Amino acid sequence: MKARIPKGMGGGPQNMQSMLRQAQKMQENLEAKKAELEQKEYVVTSGGGMVEITVTGNHEVKSIGINPEVVDPEDVEMLEDMLVAAFNEAMRQIDEESEREMEKVTGGLNIPGL
Repeated sequence: MKARIPKGMGGGPQNMQSMLRQAQKMQENLEAKKAELEQKEYVVTSGGGMVEITVTGNHEVKSIGINPEVVDPEDVEMLEDMLVAAFNEAMRQIDEESEREMEKVTGGLNIPGL
């Protein structure tokens, strides 16, 4: 027994072309949004503003600022911890915003590789 698709459902070549155009438009929108996000800069501080890190949306560190007051040769570990905290927070912010913005473009579709 064959299943039948109701008239107007499943379509033919026109429906397929429409779907392909929509997919192409979504791809263009995704690429534009990705490029936009990669250019964005994220500035994060840690240690009450003692350490500041600037990172681009494509995960490149642009600058690191360290307040001289926090440089203590006897406690290098604290400075290292503040740098790690700032860097990790910047990466988290980038990933969260990228996911949120891409979801807007895809309408919530889970597309592998994004």
